[in-house]
Amino acid sequence: MTDLEKKTEAVREIAERLGFEACGFSRACRLEDEERRLEEWLNHGRHGTMSWMERHFDKRVDPTKLVPGAKSVVSVLCSYNQDFGKIHPEKKQHDRTDPKISKYALGEDYHQVLKEKLFSLFHFTEDLMGGLAGRVFVDSAPVLDKAWAVKSGLGWIGKNSNLLNKKLGSWFFIGEMILDARFEYDKQLADHCGSCTRCIDACPTDAIYEPYRVDGSKCISYFTIELRGEVPDEYQSQIGEWIFGCDICQDVCPWNRKARKGSEERLFAREDLIGHDLDFWEELDLDTYRQLFRKSAVKRAKFEGLKRNIEVASRNLRKQRD
Repeated sequence: MTDLEKKTEAVREIAERLGFEACGFSRACRLEDEERRLEEWLNHGRHGTMSWMERHFDKRVDPTKLVPGAKSVVSVLCSYNQDFGKIHPEKKQHDRTDPKISKYALGEDYHQVLKEKLFSLFHFTEDLMGGLAGRVFVDSAPVLDKAWAVKSGLGWIGKNSNLLNKKLGSWFFIGEMILDARFEYDKQLADHCGSCTRCIDACPTDAIYEPYRVDGSKCISYFTIELRGEVPDEYQSQIGEWIFGCDICQDVCPWNRKARKGSEERLFAREDLIGHDLDFWEELDLDTYRQLFRKSAVKRAKFEGLKRNIEVASRNLRKQRD
């Protein structure tokens, strides 16, 4: 084993010790294919009102714009997959008569949890290499994290545009380090979606308008998280009981049926966030909101946005009961 291979495996081993379920390595380069797809996606307005996606275009497709002299991208996956029955046996998250929050937002804010782990991994790598320059990222900078995870051999892009991994399904967060050090790079994996179209068939808003293509401006997660103002009338009934995010295309994915459970308990559902009925959510006030979501990704929707979503879900659920 060469010295480069030893150092690569040392970083991978420490990543797993820190609680990352997978770690992969790819050469830092301009993402030419992704650049063309992103430009086309933006030109067609698939990003809706998310104007921030138009900014820093060069940085999104070229890691050397974020870290001068970048040679490698180290991608990691951290699962939030959990067994609700074992963690909170007295509570339910999937009762269709209650408002629902996407699984990823039921634990502590993943940005902070993953960044803490990534900084530890960065400092280990810095010592291992005898010094280096680089940055860590967790869904908070213009980085195409799924593209880098694919190039790092951590999975393939599914027809719902999520990253899929044979062992982990899609119930995980992605983080990366962009570094000016070289490593032994991993090979990309083949696509294992086959002829399956379950995610496409299940999407209530037809946001997955063709395999591997998602119109972000029609996604329930977009309506309940990113959109400011009123949800368009034609989509309100399709939102169903979702008040933050949406898991439908992941819930139906066969790769998620036997997905390995995660180990980072801070990402698991907090007891005070699940099992609440419609009455609880309808009565939500600002003080309770601040208390519930102090360390939560749900803050992204803001209080006004969450109340708007609750009103939509309430109308839908009450229609179901009538």
